[in-house]
Amino acid sequence: MPYTVLLQNIKVPLDKRERALCDRDALRQAEKKLLAQGITANRVTIAKRSVDARRRDSILYLYSVAAELEAPPSEEAIAKLSLVMLAKADYAPTVGTEELAARPVVVGFGPAGMFAALALAERGYRPLVLERGKDVDARSRDVSAFRERGILDTESNIQFGAGGAGTFSDGKLVTRKNDPLCAYVLSRLVEFGANSDILVNAKPHIGTDVLKTVVKQIEARILSLGGEIRYGARVKAIAPHTRGVCLSTEEDTVLAGAVVLAIGHSARDTYRHLYESGHRLQPKAFSVGVRIEHLCEDIDEALYGDARRYLPHAEYSLSYREGARGVYSFCMCPGGEVVAAASETESVVTNGMSNSRRDGKNDNAALCVSVLPEDYGNDPMGAIAYQRRLEKAAYRAAVARGGDLYAAPIMTVGDLLSGKYGTAPSRIQPSYRGGNTVPCDLTAILPSYVSELLKRGMVRFGKTIRGFDAPDAILTGVETRTSAPLRILRSEHGESLSVPYLYPCGEGAGYAGGITSAALDGLKIAASLMGRFKPLE
Repeated sequence: MPYTVLLQNIKVPLDKRERALCDRDALRQAEKKLLAQGITANRVTIAKRSVDARRRDSILYLYSVAAELEAPPSEEAIAKLSLVMLAKADYAPTVGTEELAARPVVVGFGPAGMFAALALAERGYRPLVLERGKDVDARSRDVSAFRERGILDTESNIQFGAGGAGTFSDGKLVTRKNDPLCAYVLSRLVEFGANSDILVNAKPHIGTDVLKTVVKQIEARILSLGGEIRYGARVKAIAPHTRGVCLSTEEDTVLAGAVVLAIGHSARDTYRHLYESGHRLQPKAFSVGVRIEHLCEDIDEALYGDARRYLPHAEYSLSYREGARGVYSFCMCPGGEVVAAASETESVVTNGMSNSRRDGKNDNAALCVSVLPEDYGNDPMGAIAYQRRLEKAAYRAAVARGGDLYAAPIMTVGDLLSGKYGTAPSRIQPSYRGGNTVPCDLTAILPSYVSELLKRGMVRFGKTIRGFDAPDAILTGVETRTSAPLRILRSEHGESLSVPYLYPCGEGAGYAGGITSAALDGLKIAASLMGRFKPLE
């Protein structure tokens, strides 16, 4: 049987060369290291590639190389080369014996729901998907109408619809989970249309333009296998039923043999229903803040220097902690735009998006501060009320300053740090809804502990990345949908602690954060369901 080993920490100086030449050097280095230990590889491939820019005068590509061997390496070779034995990334759930009283239903078609439905469809379970939003094409039109004319559809927007919130994002696939199924998720995304670079880049991303195609291809695959997807099907009520779950929508009532509940982190009405129905919900920490925008060329220059001409746009990840509370950047979108992500009327919510080429003028990232359960009374509904207050306050602040419908409040970093407000954008122009923004006092919208930690974090981050705290950098408020503010409690097998046959799943259930981890949770919940039930006849 063949064996696959991983050689890590292979360094190749950039030296103003094309990436393909650096890749070739990395493979040659790996082969030489193996040969020095008497090992001949059948095949070597790039497993992971990243940029080490800690020294701007000596930027490196860092590689991990996978080598396929006929025989296992010796213990000496493993120790000398720090080899890691790789297992094949496979998804092979067992099949149970219990009969389903009706077909399984997946509520929600974001990453968790998509991958759960795909896994079930490919193994003969013919799932029904209920998605409150619209399909990709109709949803794209609604998102454009909101961006361009301020027409908000509360059921079809950046939060709700095919692909979930991740469809209208940068499509970042970084996850801190050290799970072999991560490679499986990435390989499936490539199969459905993503660029194969995501298999090797240390910070893979797909881009909104490509994600739309990926979602449509996954949808087509599910339908071809006997699955069904109903758009515009918002689940209003969830109730236990003999050997199943009863789901009520606007149109009808559906009996499900089992339910994968993958509602996403913005389904506040569903959270309310679960809470009032006695489901066991647990408040959790989340974070709120703003989006910060710089010019791409400024961040590229700060991190890469002259090498910026030979590299894709630079990315950063920053964090600073004081006691139990931290301030950090996340969801960084090089060459992207700040997008209007509201799902409720008279509210302003921001998020970040970029297309696959990341060819916009600005970088943007969330810059957020921890919110602890005690900040909102340790109550799940208190967490949602907390988010909503900030979103409403942001809307009112912009209107009060003469903003158009759904204009966003902005503030320069210089104003934030000097304790004033009102400076208009200059060198850096805000990208939110084509610049539909109004200078406001963001410190009057955000809680004082958020504003103060943002200030202190900004000063520290400016010491890490030159120009990060530039006075003309733009802050756009508010970022509130960073993650689910609560958790729907489930057993170790994934079943709800409140309703039998119900399987809470993904980011909306409080068990994931981002596209990849949500997809992983969808796969694992689908495996749990399949391990209990046999496929439909």
